[in-house]
Amino acid sequence: MKKLRVLVLMHEDLIPPDTIEGLSDEQIAPWKAEYDVVAGLEALGHDVRPLGMSDDLGVVRRAIHKWKPHVAFNLLEEFHGVAIYDQHVVSYLELVRQAYTGCNPRGLMIAHDKALSKKILAYHRVSTPRFTVFPRNRAPRRPRRFGFPMLVKSAIEDASLGISEDSIVYDEKRLFDRVKFVHREIESDAMVEEYIEGRELYVGVIGNQRLVTFPVWEMLFTKMPEGMPRIASAEVKWDFRYQKKYGITTRAATDLSPALVERIDRVCKRVYRLLSLTGYARLDLRLTPNGRIYVIEANPNPNLEYGEDFAESAHTAGVSYEALLQRILNLGRRYQAAWRA
Repeated sequence: MKKLRVLVLMHEDLIPPDTIEGLSDEQIAPWKAEYDVVAGLEALGHDVRPLGMSDDLGVVRRAIHKWKPHVAFNLLEEFHGVAIYDQHVVSYLELVRQAYTGCNPRGLMIAHDKALSKKILAYHRVSTPRFTVFPRNRAPRRPRRFGFPMLVKSAIEDASLGISEDSIVYDEKRLFDRVKFVHREIESDAMVEEYIEGRELYVGVIGNQRLVTFPVWEMLFTKMPEGMPRIASAEVKWDFRYQKKYGITTRAATDLSPALVERIDRVCKRVYRLLSLTGYARLDLRLTPNGRIYVIEANPNPNLEYGEDFAESAHTAGVSYEALLQRILNLGRRYQAAWRA
């Protein structure tokens, strides 16, 4: 295997230390993905340089000019404090003809715009919850095409930002209150979609043209009381105490027939292509009791933390963490960006 110069792009506040010895899980959590990726790439024998970024493209321009990396490993989730601006950093990498890992700018733009991606899926008759968008600074009106309960979330943010138990609304007053909350606190347009009762499933997909899906993963709510919504809220995803209290865990989905797994794989690969994704992504699904598959959203460049869903599902498929990182590197170097023509 060729030793590569790998420039790892990350937020400047998330540059990890050289060791995590003596640190608690809570202390490690904010930058664990960055630490795991850097350590994994070094274990593969590559020459690795973390690069912290915030609001200045000059730092990456200078690093590329001086060090001439073979590939930039993109772990950025925002730029200038704006979640959707990571797509512009990737556009910049293409403009300076720098190979990079993960999704291309077009795929990032489409996936970030949850309304646009749902419109594309609906046009192609892919089942996705009915929805409407309430722009900021405009009074909301009750949707007429679907009824309660409804789920209210940001139209652009990822990582369940702003999603809680209160995001499931059952009447008009709570609907309007939650839309105003998203406008005020998240500072984005609000998406309101029909709430789909069912199993919370995730599917990792990797590839540019030839796609591979990893085993279907499921979020379980083993101690959740009846009546509480089983959704991937911010607390469910990131609060260790909340996870322990309600027995929230993820694992390979069980009791899925081979025919159903094949159908899920086909849907996920089709969505991946329809949304112009490349590199790797995680697709979030709901499986209803009658076996209907709903695509909730697509997440390009998902969390690569060791032990998290994407890496764990790859491991279940026989792909070690280091092998997964190497595969992502290879896909980045082989991606046929327009400048390569």
